Amino acid sequence: MKKILLSLFLLAIAMISFGQDKKITIERIWDDYYFYPRGVAGYTAMPKSDYYTVVKRGGIERYSFATGDKIDLLVSNEELERLSGGAVNMGKVSSYEFTSDESKIVFAIDEESIWRRSTLAYYYVYDIAQKTLTLVADTNTKLHFAVLTEDGTKVLFARDCDLFYQDMATGKITQITRDGKPNAILNGYADWVYEEELDMSRAASWSPDGTKIAFLRFDESRVKEYNFALYDDLYPTDFKYKYPKAGEDNSLVDVYIYDVANGNLSRVDLGDNTNCYFPRVYWMPNSRDAIILKLNRHQDQLDFIRYNTVTKQQDIVYTDKNDKWLDVTDNYYFLKDGKTMIVTSERDGFNHIYKVTLSEGLQQLTSGNWEVNEIQYVNEDKKLIYYLSNESGVLNRDLYSITFDGKKKTMLSSGDGWNQPSFSPNGHFYRNQYSNLNTLPVYTIRDAKGKELRVLNDNKHVKETMDKYGFVQREIIHFTTDDGTELYGWMMKPANFNPNKRYPVMMTCYGGPGSQQVMNAYSSAQDLAFYQMLAQHGYICVCVDGRGTATRGDAFKKVIYQQMGKYEAIDQIAAANWLKKQSYVDGDRIGIWGWSFGGYLSALSLFRGDGAFKMAISVAPVTNWRYYDNIYTERFMRTPQENPDGYDLNSPTTYAKDLKGSYLLIHGTADDNVHFQNAMELVKALNEAGVEYDQFFFPNKNHFIMGGNTRTYLYNKLAKYILEHL
Repeated sequence: MKKILLSLFLLAIAMISFGQDKKITIERIWDDYYFYPRGVAGYTAMPKSDYYTVVKRGGIERYSFATGDKIDLLVSNEELERLSGGAVNMGKVSSYEFTSDESKIVFAIDEESIWRRSTLAYYYVYDIAQKTLTLVADTNTKLHFAVLTEDGTKVLFARDCDLFYQDMATGKITQITRDGKPNAILNGYADWVYEEELDMSRAASWSPDGTKIAFLRFDESRVKEYNFALYDDLYPTDFKYKYPKAGEDNSLVDVYIYDVANGNLSRVDLGDNTNCYFPRVYWMPNSRDAIILKLNRHQDQLDFIRYNTVTKQQDIVYTDKNDKWLDVTDNYYFLKDGKTMIVTSERDGFNHIYKVTLSEGLQQLTSGNWEVNEIQYVNEDKKLIYYLSNESGVLNRDLYSITFDGKKKTMLSSGDGWNQPSFSPNGHFYRNQYSNLNTLPVYTIRDAKGKELRVLNDNKHVKETMDKYGFVQREIIHFTTDDGTELYGWMMKPANFNPNKRYPVMMTCYGGPGSQQVMNAYSSAQDLAFYQMLAQHGYICVCVDGRGTATRGDAFKKVIYQQMGKYEAIDQIAAANWLKKQSYVDGDRIGIWGWSFGGYLSALSLFRGDGAFKMAISVAPVTNWRYYDNIYTERFMRTPQENPDGYDLNSPTTYAKDLKGSYLLIHGTADDNVHFQNAMELVKALNEAGVEYDQFFFPNKNHFIMGGNTRTYLYNKLAKYILEHL
């Protein structure tokens, strides 16, 4: 009997223990990545066949889209090590891609980041049939990129600011440019500001037939240098690079065409290039014409210039305009007929799809008070366009197809969540990543009609871990401010939420132009885990997207034009005041924090909130838009010379004296994006105002503030500050 009672007692203890949620810690989030969803390692759709590849421990495996069956081990880790003498293995492979004919694979090895999108790496070309592995450039110097012609016979690469190509059969290397120089002349890859703000790194491409190369040459000579100290020795290193701030000179950019057959290098005369940008160069299918995009400095007019590389003739075949600003995208598709283009434009106040007949006119294919997010695939044979939009709901992203004449629109997803498809090059299948507000990403293979064929990864094990730690559900909130603005947000409440109690609230924000934080998707998993930890400590966590953010049309997004920060802060303050009216919110304990633009917005909201917030934390914030780069800042503000009040009236430094509450400023001293200068200017203003605040700086850390124990230390500091001051 005693043994039975003891067994029942132990069983009861075990059941009680199992029912208790584990405590979430910063170490679990950032050291162990316990709550981070997994993807599909090395997933790559093959260029022409109905196969895809994934990376496994033994190498790259090939699978059938239709059946899911494993076809073969395309290349083994053992073979790569043998062919390279140990220099290449799957652990060192950063990325890989196939040539169009699937005969070769280009491997990027030991890749290291330069800025946000640019990298340096060793590149190897693997011949699948011959089972050979060739080091591109045959040197120990890392390259900016290496890209093969469609038939795999030649490889284009950039090294030491110059451009080269190599014949894969003979190994002969031909140098295309010879004037490259750091911080002066860059050939074939972008300068800092083009990379950061125009989403480009490689700025060189083969014509489809491999006979010509188009590339951009950046002359940075007139761009002023920014420098910061790296505290790495007895005397710190002074790091310098070219960074054009708002109102300052940019690189002079030229477009060049190189003819492989005769070695002729020619500059394309595109007129004055002192105050404009060339954000994209595309080859037409005929390999004769190039389409060069030219954007004016105000970024409200984008010309598509057709350049004939044989006759040297050029004409403007399409122009997009906006009364505020345009966003350069990659949603430009040139059809095989050489005279038709599929694009997106905000010309009617919402982003929609248009079919353009070059030099003639355009036809609008989608319309309505909703947004096309992006074009995913254009199937010329079936005359179908696949695209993502939020027609089913402002917080959703669904996949649709529509015909070239704007008819037979079909929804291919569920209308409840967020879809991120990736089509195979022939358009027969796609991999879809689906999530919603409380569902982790699920990766599936689907056919072109949207039918699910199989699940690649459902993140079940991560979900089970979250359940053990007592993760709670988020909910969508929706309200109208006193000035009639309709806003959306999400809210996370403690697990033991009692509507009769009053809880402190920690708000998180980003709020930058065209961004979206409030969506029916599971994103920013690490930060969501951090908010779950705060919820375990009795905090409600809230995020609200204000004016200036995406998916609600030009009127909502572009009201911020020439006054960036004004309405964004008004809306965060309005959200705090709405929360104060909720019976379950302790209105005296509302905080706000953010990173980068969110850090800027947090400071501005606290300083201008007149007590709406008890505290705020800014990580790596812009504090005066005069200190930020010109492409981004001028897009929304024009130059400081044209719009001085827009800059000054929406700077946190202007309102330092109005700080009420607790404020923590955090910045990395080696931030190449939002310079540490921003933090120092705000510190000066706060000191002069004689107000109390807190600050913490991370030596030698850039905008991401990562490396070693850094991210864990940072989030522990955030948590401690919130617990102590809110």
